[in-house]
Amino acid sequence: MPTATAAATATTATDAAPASEVPSVIPRPTDWTALDGRTKLTERTRILIDPRAGSTTALPSGRSEFPGPARQSVHKLATQLRTEIKQITGITPRISGSTTDRPADADDITLALTAEGQLGAEGYRFDSAGPIRVEAASTHGLYYGTRTLLQLLRSTADDRRAVPRARSTDRPAQAVRMVHLDAGRKYWKMPYLENLIRRMGDQKLNTLFLHLSESEGFRLYSPKFPGLADPGHSYSRADIEHLKAFAARHHVQLMPGLELPGHATAISDAFGIGFGSGEGACTGEHTHSHLTPDWIIDMTSDKAIEKSKEIVDEFAGWFDAPLFSIGAEEVPGQLAQCPRVKNHLAASPDVSTLGDLLNRYINTLDDVVTSHGKRTAVYNGSEHLTAPQQKVHAPVVFLTWEGTGAEPEIPGHDEIAIGPFYDTPNNYHHLYPDEPWMYDSWAPNTDPDMLGSGVTNWADYNFWADDGYFEQSMAGARAILADRAWNKSATPDTLADFRARAARIGDPPGTTPAPVPPRVEGRPSHHWTFDNASYPSGWTYAGSPGNTIIAEDVAGDLSGTSYIINNPTPVDGRDGGDGVRGQAWRFDSDRDGVGFGGLDVAEPWSVSVQVRPTARTGDQVLLSSKAGALKLMQHGTGKVGFTRYGAADFSFDYTVPLDRWTRLTWVTTLGHTTLYADGKRVGSVAASIPLPLRSIGTEKASLRGDLDELTTWDEALTPEKVARLR
Repeated sequence: MPTATAAATATTATDAAPASEVPSVIPRPTDWTALDGRTKLTERTRILIDPRAGSTTALPSGRSEFPGPARQSVHKLATQLRTEIKQITGITPRISGSTTDRPADADDITLALTAEGQLGAEGYRFDSAGPIRVEAASTHGLYYGTRTLLQLLRSTADDRRAVPRARSTDRPAQAVRMVHLDAGRKYWKMPYLENLIRRMGDQKLNTLFLHLSESEGFRLYSPKFPGLADPGHSYSRADIEHLKAFAARHHVQLMPGLELPGHATAISDAFGIGFGSGEGACTGEHTHSHLTPDWIIDMTSDKAIEKSKEIVDEFAGWFDAPLFSIGAEEVPGQLAQCPRVKNHLAASPDVSTLGDLLNRYINTLDDVVTSHGKRTAVYNGSEHLTAPQQKVHAPVVFLTWEGTGAEPEIPGHDEIAIGPFYDTPNNYHHLYPDEPWMYDSWAPNTDPDMLGSGVTNWADYNFWADDGYFEQSMAGARAILADRAWNKSATPDTLADFRARAARIGDPPGTTPAPVPPRVEGRPSHHWTFDNASYPSGWTYAGSPGNTIIAEDVAGDLSGTSYIINNPTPVDGRDGGDGVRGQAWRFDSDRDGVGFGGLDVAEPWSVSVQVRPTARTGDQVLLSSKAGALKLMQHGTGKVGFTRYGAADFSFDYTVPLDRWTRLTWVTTLGHTTLYADGKRVGSVAASIPLPLRSIGTEKASLRGDLDELTTWDEALTPEKVARLR
């Protein structure tokens, strides 16, 4: 690296800097030498590239199995950078070939491939002393160097046209830096996926793992498999090609994942290949109590194995990432007691245990994946089953969801750590990444067999939630993982400083604002009747009878489901003469609940519900979110109220009676909430909260009694309208 000609302060992996000296870049560079002054872009700024390397994507030293090959040429990257600089600064740089007879000017930007410096597939050198120069061995590295430039432009000058003068040699600690989306239980809209890819590229995250099948749904549509996926809630080959091309421009690998042989009700139902199908079928005794035996593909069936291979063979050909996941987790041990399995094990010389059966199945599908030039990934779990005859093929990568990410857990296999970073934002699992631990304490493992780490999203019981509901709980953890998996050194500041830095940097150019749901006027925004309803097209009922029943939203688009083990019980509602039709849901456990996954609604709003409590408990929650809750019985008073978590509990001077139906209505304006019982005003409180729409109940406080006709409005109902409610 050239000797600095101005005063310099170095920040490396071994010496921390005050928060004020940390560059406004996420992830934090592994090496950073700050110089005096700034380099300013002007209307004369050019982007200079070597014309001989314009179509090149990587030098030999810049190629690696992970994250996979770069798809973007130097010239295309320069063209993209020109557009991004214009979006940020208003300046449109001219792209020009660099020449020896005309050196770069101080306001120019030079992009160059180099074999010097052991930069690897993703490392880069950055020099903004003037001119700005980015060097790398591949366009992966050049892209990441330009992300550093663009973040500095966005965050360090009012006019966004200057960057601090600095020099850096920057390379990642971990090869795979992953975001995992549960796209089996939930269908993600394309604008959200594109925004996510933009944000991932900006933060140097390189792998988007789309988990595309689950027991509840299959999200890849191919005419070869009619009935497997609903075209309206799945991705066609054209959709995937679009996403791959889009991701390649942001140097993100699109990694697919299917779920076999478990979590596979959608597949089993489509082809009749589950353990619950055919003569001598397994029963509920041979699977998890809350599921059906068709949740598992029949690994003893030649038909089922051939269909599994066909599915993997078809969709492995759609993707070009180096990894393809087949799931292979959570096969129930009690399946070994099914007579069909026992008979198969007794008759087959190469398998003697359930573990052998599972490992043979994994290896069979691994052969298919390998034929496409990829490596198979599986979630860990199979290693817990005794398997004296069949060992999982050594190249198979394990996604370790049980460990802490501190050390490899599966001897003999490469791994990606996902366990500490689960985001499952429902009130049954209630798993949110521990951001303080991630930032202050987690040290990413860089052993050769730990390929990387990933933030993992699961959409259990939030099948129809808004995309933004998940984004609000993923964004912070995603940024922290990006920072720590790239630069594993001790953090130089506090989590609050990091969050402020992320806010200062903001979103990358091209990100489209999240759609703001319009406020509904003159009618209910949501209405859950709790009457019998079927899952919409594209979703499969995967639980045993009575589990994960749907609460259909007949006024809006926020249907929910009960949880998979503890469930409300459908019962007859009040008779038609009392104004309630159909059925109600009966809650009898703190673990009974309903997941919606809705975003909080700002005041004003109204909520009305028919309730028949059957018991008093210390805390009964009607609607909740991470921010607040509506209470049928407030903690400490037993009265109807609401809570702003971390701030205050509020109670009305009203106690809901037991063993009879009452219609409760909350009407809220900013700073004021009024409660009505059976249409009559019973109290008010000089406080308010946004309407919480995450779930009915919390993980520790649900209802005791019957619930019916839950309705919300995006307005404050008048007393006259409340009186007319039935």
